[in-house]
Amino acid sequence: MDDGAMIPDVAVTTADGAQVRLRDLPRPLVVYFYPKDDTPGCTREAQDFTASADAFAGVGATVIGVSKDPPASHAKFAAKHELGVVLGSDVDGSVCDAFGVWGEKSMYGRTYMGIERATFLFAADGTLARSWRKVKVPGHAAAVLDAVKTL
Repeated sequence: MDDGAMIPDVAVTTADGAQVRLRDLPRPLVVYFYPKDDTPGCTREAQDFTASADAFAGVGATVIGVSKDPPASHAKFAAKHELGVVLGSDVDGSVCDAFGVWGEKSMYGRTYMGIERATFLFAADGTLARSWRKVKVPGHAAAVLDAVKTL
């Protein structure tokens, strides 16, 4: 997905079972993709976005995390870690495909298919203002918040 692209017309299911079209969410919009609920890096990333939730809201930004985990897993993950960000489920992979974050990964010499940790920032007009690919978790939420403030 290139800068200037519009928010894809796709939907996720939230932990409470609601269908949410990404195009319908208030903007600026931060959509971050993570591989799996309740794993160390994904937990830390969700906690960092939660810790900055008031700051994102203060600049009018909406934040949503997306993985292929089912809604029940998101609910358990959010409750266990007291997360304050909305988590969206993309069980069929259509949202990952639309954003180009599903692909081959490698760990310990083994290759497999999975979600690339990536974040996309959409401006008020719905265009992609900035993207982060192959995200490293430490400091990432703060960097995204800084980018939102420059819009």
